Amino acid sequence: MRPSGLELPVRTAVPALARALDADGTAVLSAPPGTGKTTLVPLALAGLVDGLPGPPRRVLVAEPRRLAVRAAARRMAWLLGSPVGATVGFTVRGERRVGPETRVEVVTTGVLLQRLQRDPELPGVDVVVLDECHERHLDADTALAFLLDVRAALRPELRLVCASATSDTAAWAELLGGAAVVEAHGTAHPVEVVWAPPPRTVRPPQGTRTDPVLLEHVAATVRRAVAERTGDVLCFLPGVGEIARVAGQLGLPAEVEVLQLHGQAPAAVQDAALAVGERRRVILSTSVAESSLTVPGVRVVVDSGLAREPRTDHARGLAGLVTVRASLAAGRQRAGRAGREAPGAVYRCWAEVEDARAARFPTPEIALADLTSFALQAACWGDPDAASLALPDPPPAGAMAAARGVLTALDAVDADGRATDRGHRIARTGLHPRLARALLDGAEAVGARRAAELVALLSEEPPRALGDDLLEIWRTVRSGDRDPYARRWREEARRLERA
Repeated sequence: MRPSGLELPVRTAVPALARALDADGTAVLSAPPGTGKTTLVPLALAGLVDGLPGPPRRVLVAEPRRLAVRAAARRMAWLLGSPVGATVGFTVRGERRVGPETRVEVVTTGVLLQRLQRDPELPGVDVVVLDECHERHLDADTALAFLLDVRAALRPELRLVCASATSDTAAWAELLGGAAVVEAHGTAHPVEVVWAPPPRTVRPPQGTRTDPVLLEHVAATVRRAVAERTGDVLCFLPGVGEIARVAGQLGLPAEVEVLQLHGQAPAAVQDAALAVGERRRVILSTSVAESSLTVPGVRVVVDSGLAREPRTDHARGLAGLVTVRASLAAGRQRAGRAGREAPGAVYRCWAEVEDARAARFPTPEIALADLTSFALQAACWGDPDAASLALPDPPPAGAMAAARGVLTALDAVDADGRATDRGHRIARTGLHPRLARALLDGAEAVGARRAAELVALLSEEPPRALGDDLLEIWRTVRSGDRDPYARRWREEARRLERA
């Protein structure tokens, strides 16, 4: 273990966490971003940290995003001085790097759900850590409910930790049956708030469209922050398109490095954003940097005040994202990034009075999203109505009824809501049920490879630069392998062809 890994603030909370798990098998860990809850805690629970004794265990860490999975695995492997795939490994959809000696494996919550459906006992796993529970992603809520069922009926010895970057933990503790709450406290440096509303009226976002006037103002605010402050600047924007647009408008001096951090960014860019830079940096990021990732060197945050939330796209019958005003809790998380290492500042690109109309916390995904995939997961689990699942919030009845109708039309569930053989096959693909049905039926009509390629196109929205003609996009990505989107498409097409 390298010395820097031993100095993380969460270290002092590990003994209490271990005692809680030994006593009850469950615990809630509250630790601010940057304290080491994602990296040091899993290593300690696996018995891999000097000075924090414990039996050797196999620990499974579930993260809500692929970018966070890879980053956490790389960081833990670095702390141990070993390569990724040895003592620490990871699995995301289409990529798995683990070995026979792996003791800590980081996965997405989607991968965890797939494993629970295949073998609910999770053989060989001693501890499951559900990270970033406060973000209220539907997959994470579902995985927690399934794990509580597993502990109650199959493996009472399976230890379970809910880790949150906020102190709002009472509900999680109650859901776990009165679990102990263990708190870790990081060093919170003061953060000066600078209100920087746009000089002109900004139209509210519509769908995924953000008013160009706001993006111009965000770019100007970043330039202002670079001129007025020292240290790296972290700018929060709602999506990849907005990041690219603001990057093109910055016009910063050559000695300032501009990095675009999001789930679709190349691995080299992600690595550069998560390491200390040689030059001053401006990192344009989606909400992934709120709590899932720690970007070192940041002294200034520029917050656009926007975020993305799921909604049902009724035109396609699939889930989509819309741009909304970020919650007050998200704003606090973002601002805190400026004070993790030293006093800092946050430039908020809205008027202070607008906070009176903002939501206190992010809306749980289960209240907003298309529930077709969730309903199929519940049906395959043996609880079609999700009535007995220990969920933080119940699914809306109307959304569940609509989901049941779609699944019935897809022949994924029978008249009683139980999963059919086709439904189980659909669930195993990891796709939205509509796309999975297209894959299975299309393979019979046009062949597995062609069906997999087209469904891979539909499963992730292509970059806008490629246009709207799917046939032309298909031809373009088939002939290119240097573009990050083309590489991801090719990997997903291969995975779906195997499925």
